[in-house]
Parts: sequence; structure tokens; C-alpha cells
Amino acid sequence: MKDEQRQFPRVRALKGARIICNNGTTTRDCTIRNFSFGGAKLVMETTMGLPGSFALSLEDGSERFCEVRWRKLTELGVEFVEKT
Repeated sequence: MKDEQRQFPRVRALKGARIICNNGTTTRDCTIRNFSFGGAKLVMETTMGLPGSFALSLEDGSERFCEVRWRKLTELGVEFVEKT
């Protein structure tokens, strides 16, 4: 069995969100597939063109700053970080 490397356990989710980048001039809809205190897995049509960090606007109106930790064609693994 593969060892879990996440600091916080994730739970399955199916929530809409919006990626915000380029100082708010570019947005992209995505779906949160799993979520934890420390990060999330995001699914979208394509990850091409997305920067390594961006803001994520959640359905409840809150916003998290994210750094990409892994990337596939239609999925991103992000860590929630403090905006610097």
C-alpha cells in the first residue's frame, strides 16, 4: 500500500470554484474533487496556461491562495499558502 504523504487528510468533495490569476484579469472555472485544511485536488478542462500560483474563490465566498504541487492535463494538486 502506498504511504500517504499529505500532512492533512483529504475528504472527497464535488464543489464548484473559480481560479483567479493575472491580478484578477483571468479566471477559470474548476471543480474541487477533494479538500483538506492544507490543500485540494482541482479538476478542469485543461491545466495548460495556468501559473504556478493563483487565488481560488470558493462557493462560500472565501478565497484561498494556492501553489501548484503537481499537475496533469486536467487535474491540479494545490497547497493552500499565505499570500506574500
